[in-house]
Amino acid sequence: MFLKLFSRSKPESDDDQALLRQYRETGNLDFIGVLFGRYTEMVYLVCYKYLQDEDDSKDAAMQLFENLAVSLQKHEINNFKSWLHVTAKNHCLMQLRSRKAHELKRNRVDAAGLGMQNDSPLHLAEEDSLNEDLLLLEKGLAHIPEEQRRCVDLFYLQQKCYKEIAEITGYDLNKVRSYIQNGRRNLKIYLERHHEDR
Repeated sequence: MFLKLFSRSKPESDDDQALLRQYRETGNLDFIGVLFGRYTEMVYLVCYKYLQDEDDSKDAAMQLFENLAVSLQKHEINNFKSWLHVTAKNHCLMQLRSRKAHELKRNRVDAAGLGMQNDSPLHLAEEDSLNEDLLLLEKGLAHIPEEQRRCVDLFYLQQKCYKEIAEITGYDLNKVRSYIQNGRRNLKIYLERHHEDR
């Protein structure tokens, strides 16, 4: 039932890039519906992989669909399926991080209410530092070129090999190696430069 939510009558083109272009030109949400409908199952499965809950995964997929109208106007997208996969994964990771932060906060409140001191200042400082590092990493990824970002994400975060990345992105194998190497170097430079500013 959920996976049929987005099935609509198809506009004139079956090509993702053409549908993206038609949406940007007309603002007609039917084009987004067709695009998202093609990949609803993939989005749901990505969400389920991270959230491990059927209802939460459906909710996350709906939130992603609702955000598409704005996102597709703001981002230049060369491969919609790959971009949507990464966007869904990042959305879920942000939800998990938010959940963890709420859980830590609740545990601290519970511990304080019981007069327990199980959260030492060092532990809290380490947690804050980890969150800051993750946010800085996300910002760093957003500041490197798209080809490098995609390859770095697929290689390090999704554990794909060079050949798989080449198949997913359509990049030449040597380009994949180059994008990963350059992306890692640029990310390291960004992180070192901005880590000192904190």
